[in-house]
Amino acid sequence: MPNTEFNLMPTIIGSMPHRDPVAACKLISRYLTELPAWPQLPMRSSRELMTAQYAEGFPGVSITEEGVSASHPEGWDHELEELYGAYITGDAAKYAISQDAAAGFYAFQTNHPEHPMGVKGQVEGPVSWGLSVKDELDTPVVYDEVLAEAAAKLLSLKVTWQEALLREISPRTVMFIDEPALTSYGSAYLPLSKEKIQSLLTEVLGAVKGIKGVHCCGNTDWTLLTDTSTDIISFDAYNYANSLALYPAEIRQFVQRGGAIAWGIMPNTIKGVEEETASSLKDRLEEAIAPFTREGLDFRTILRQSLITPSCGMAYMSEDAAEKLFETMVELTAKMRSRYL
Repeated sequence: MPNTEFNLMPTIIGSMPHRDPVAACKLISRYLTELPAWPQLPMRSSRELMTAQYAEGFPGVSITEEGVSASHPEGWDHELEELYGAYITGDAAKYAISQDAAAGFYAFQTNHPEHPMGVKGQVEGPVSWGLSVKDELDTPVVYDEVLAEAAAKLLSLKVTWQEALLREISPRTVMFIDEPALTSYGSAYLPLSKEKIQSLLTEVLGAVKGIKGVHCCGNTDWTLLTDTSTDIISFDAYNYANSLALYPAEIRQFVQRGGAIAWGIMPNTIKGVEEETASSLKDRLEEAIAPFTREGLDFRTILRQSLITPSCGMAYMSEDAAEKLFETMVELTAKMRSRYL
């Protein structure tokens, strides 16, 4: 496993409320000097909504203000062959994310902290993406064997392309696969088997050269992730701290083999940011970690193999509240480090 000693480095999940990509990048550069991430800006354009952002190049895709859909027009199978051809030859540039779909990514190339300790990127996961995109019969493509595999391969190429450019900023890359849909695992909304979910995830995780993480912003069966090759489990520790604690033995094994936890302890709402302080969040974080120390994990080991993040994306905050979140998050890291590390 790669070096996952983050010592509570602060970073973000991805989305920010800004419409100006340079302003978003400057805020990131000011506060996230160790592990900056490029910002997704869905308020700037619907093309930057998570599913649309990674949809370009999918066979038969249609990207509109209303959302993303896939059909089987004439020549569809040729597009599918092209996608598989690029996947086999590693021609990721053919499926690059356009500037129109990721202004923040392009602005970040020239507006980032100097000499960071690492750099973070992100892509929507194949399960969430495949649930959001529907075919002509209004069926999510994740339930179509061929389309689900094609989606995993497309997202793998997006990760490969993105990571190569981020490596020019720092050789230590951290790539998150965002899978909010895993909160529905085991329900009628997501009747996929554990094996199918892990197989799709494994495909995209396998495209990551550096450190790989999976983010799920709610409650799920965390063995979905502990049983994969992921190096980081990222979760909403502000609202769902107890969800991870339901899997003490699995999380203990995960951390003992070098796995890291990204504690989404920062509230991603204006109200939450106004009400909480670095001190109150320090108490919450210590409380969230406590169940694992009772399982025999050393508290400081957990902290060394931890990141601090917002609970989820920040798109629906105000720009001022986003800056307050950054300030508090950096202060929380400093408090925890001076006390324990």
